[in-house]
Amino acid sequence: MTGVYLFDLASQQARYLAVRQSTIAGNVANANTPDYKARDVAPFAQVLARTGLDLATTAAAHAGDSGGVPVRATAAQDGWDVLETGSGVSLEQEMLKASEVSREHSLNLGITKAFDRMLRLAVRSGS
Repeated sequence: MTGVYLFDLASQQARYLAVRQSTIAGNVANANTPDYKARDVAPFAQVLARTGLDLATTAAAHAGDSGGVPVRATAAQDGWDVLETGSGVSLEQEMLKASEVSREHSLNLGITKAFDRMLRLAVRSGS
């Protein structure tokens, strides 16, 4: 059995979320730049797959989004408004992505705090 390194995993996801948020901010900053193509990062599950670890899905409703985070170009999706400059950046889509990153960061932080409290309680009760 291998150890579960939750704090290392949470740290990796926090770095991933920082890179994704930076990429989203760059898209917003360049929204009026002609011929700028929106960018996004690969899902965290793909990044995690390269580390040898994997996300476990216990139910169909539990979909896992997922240092060295690859960045890829994305095309504007149908149904999203694109700025008239032809930049290929949808501000609405970027704001939704930023909100998603914020939610994932809050979840990451909540899980880390709960695990920390659990470890502290186990150490106190064991002494």
